[in-house]
Amino acid sequence: MLAILLKKDYLVLYALLFLVYSFGLCIPLMENDSAQHATMAMRMYLENDFFNIYKGDADYLDKPHLHFWLAALSFKLFGISHWAYRIPALMFTFLGAFSAFKLAKTLYNEKAAHIASLAFLSTQAIFLANHDVRTDAVLTGSVICSLWQLVSYSKNLKLKHLVIGALFAGLAFSSKGMLGVFIIGICLLSYLLYERKLMLVFRLKSLIGLLAFAASITPVLYAYYNQFDLHPEKVIEGHTNISGVRFILWDQSFNRLTSQGFKSKNQDHFFFFHTLLWAFIPWSVIFYRALFSRVFEFFKTKFSFNKNRETLTSIGLLLALIIMSFSKSKLPHYLNGLLPVASVLVAGYIAYLIENNKHKELSILLKIQYAVLGLGSVLVIFLSFWAFPSINYILVFGLIILLVGLVLLLKKKMEISKKLIVVSVFFMIVINYCLNLQFYPNLLEFQGGSNAAKVVLEEGINPNDIYKIDGKYSWSLDFYTKRLTPSLDPSEVKTLKKGQWVLVHEKQMETLKKDNINWGKTYELDSYRITRLKLSFLNPKTRASKLSKVYLMQIE
Repeated sequence: MLAILLKKDYLVLYALLFLVYSFGLCIPLMENDSAQHATMAMRMYLENDFFNIYKGDADYLDKPHLHFWLAALSFKLFGISHWAYRIPALMFTFLGAFSAFKLAKTLYNEKAAHIASLAFLSTQAIFLANHDVRTDAVLTGSVICSLWQLVSYSKNLKLKHLVIGALFAGLAFSSKGMLGVFIIGICLLSYLLYERKLMLVFRLKSLIGLLAFAASITPVLYAYYNQFDLHPEKVIEGHTNISGVRFILWDQSFNRLTSQGFKSKNQDHFFFFHTLLWAFIPWSVIFYRALFSRVFEFFKTKFSFNKNRETLTSIGLLLALIIMSFSKSKLPHYLNGLLPVASVLVAGYIAYLIENNKHKELSILLKIQYAVLGLGSVLVIFLSFWAFPSINYILVFGLIILLVGLVLLLKKKMEISKKLIVVSVFFMIVINYCLNLQFYPNLLEFQGGSNAAKVVLEEGINPNDIYKIDGKYSWSLDFYTKRLTPSLDPSEVKTLKKGQWVLVHEKQMETLKKDNINWGKTYELDSYRITRLKLSFLNPKTRASKLSKVYLMQIE
């Protein structure tokens, strides 16, 4: 069987992808979630308390512990830094790429394997998840690794695959609750039903898998029990007698379905379907074509068994999307656990088109990729340098080299299938090179908390002398000063000693003016909620009107 990509082809693409991911390690952390989670993990590390999670001074009852444990461990090994915080996410992303490779090889063939891993690594949402790091990277790698191992078990019945698959299902649970287990379960169930292997679930060996799963989630359950079940007096959102164990096993998932406890509801039942259009770029068009083709074929043949087909990445994925769409709490990153599964579907479909000489369809898909990715690249490059005109000549030199390489690829004669893959991946390398080195670093110049931290470090201000006003978190200040900045009621500011500092947001200034406090040195800093971008902010001519201020002020 001839490979679609030569060894040198995929090695070059992997190397360039790794380089772009490495650049993402160096971007300062964004507020809210990424900087918040990093600060929560930093607290674990500084206080050597790994069984209690706090958001500021409050008990945190939301995401499970694994993501925070891994980040805290990384801080122990490498010190507190934004790149150290991102290392576990990057490692699980590479695990996800390897697992997608192995699952595609198991379900399809060698041709599909590298396509799957390259598709996964070049997906926009996966790039984003590795610099705006939350719990999703650990979840995603664990989900696809579990599926690979459990599918392998269904084929060869080797106990090690069952145990490893169950352990990684437990890690998926320990990173984001039942969502990961749901994705694994629905995809695997659809696969076993089509393969006529459902009885494997009822074998005695399955008990060993359940024991392995139970063992892997025990640390998280104990942590919840220790923090909440043993302390019924704790008040969480106005309630006492809170069971942390019940929350993570049941309430968390049910609350997302009903939106109970969430500030906003999303009633759009097609949200995940249209979000995939950008989240799964550059493969979203091919994905929907593959999904429609496979699902239509299964219904046309009334699900009669065909050894060259599988339902895990089509029917299983579609069912997961449909069920998740009934949740009243929806955010784009909830899709991340499905993206490696979608990558395997895309890989299998491209391999199918090649093996069946579907040159016309491949040609149409290639032209669509040219149009979508060409336009996307132009927009990203234009936006990056229009919004932030400051030029780093080394960056520009690298971008020119990549663009020249892209032009040469477009002109080079090669098989349509090979060009479809190589050009799609290369476009995403260009786009995210520009985002990681030009757009995001300049964007973060407008994050008030990290700007304040920069002043603290550059001016040699003692972080222990800094306070902030109640009602506003400033996670990036906490993280980069390596200290949980205490909060004060506005009335307490006047009790501070001479020489101490207060971080004040613009809207809080009016309250403080009434107290006639004598202020000494003051730093006025620009601030903007950079995860909620608007064109009026991106436009340099109107940006100033959209900025708010934060003040780092010293008591006189």
